[in-house]
Amino acid sequence: MPTRVLVLEDDAGLRTSLRMVLEDDGYEVVEASAADRALALVEGGVDLMLVDLMLGGVDGFTFIRRARPVTEAPIVVISARDGVEDIVSALEAGADDYVTKPFDVEEVQARIRALLRRPALAVPPTTTGGEQPPRVDGGQPQDEVVLDSVEGPLVFRRAAAQLLRGDREIHLTMTEFRLLSVLVDHLGRVLSRTALLEHVWDRGFFGDERIVDVHVRRLRKKLELEPTEPQSIVTVRGLGYRLDAR
Repeated sequence: MPTRVLVLEDDAGLRTSLRMVLEDDGYEVVEASAADRALALVEGGVDLMLVDLMLGGVDGFTFIRRARPVTEAPIVVISARDGVEDIVSALEAGADDYVTKPFDVEEVQARIRALLRRPALAVPPTTTGGEQPPRVDGGQPQDEVVLDSVEGPLVFRRAAAQLLRGDREIHLTMTEFRLLSVLVDHLGRVLSRTALLEHVWDRGFFGDERIVDVHVRRLRKKLELEPTEPQSIVTVRGLGYRLDAR
């Protein structure tokens, strides 16, 4: 089955151009000019979404918030709005990436390829005797890690793709799962934003460090009892982030 990409864009010319480029790359493309139609397509199943923010009627921010509970498919925002607040708001709503207009088609193609590679890297290791995938630092991944034994406890189970606070399961998006996996693999060690981009988003120089900061903030809301005073994912000023178990 070909990979199915949704293009939500109210500019008919740009929507057609994106469809032609993506179809040349072998993707199946479904189009929508309005959020309501796009949500119906999402419910039918898509593998990735390209979303404009400035739409008639329901805007792109609202669409992302409505689509995210329905699917974990990556969402790439494509918008002329390039302010920091717009980028942060889109990522907080549930987008995975953000491209500003005007853009190079090659950049969009590269980001799509990188995002579509992520699920293969995030598949939990087998628990039936097969070998586990190596950690990014060359070691072997830990299948279960207690991140907080003081309150909860808070346990990350990689093989089951679960984060548990006591008996309560905390939902993780695909990006959050990958981000936490990489931090767990480097427990107690500082990782720069650039390193996190390479390991979580897998796309090299295309990365925008603001994406890392927003997803760390989202993950903190799920891990930390007091997200504004984090004890687990610690900011090391000028260097990056460190995951501490306690």
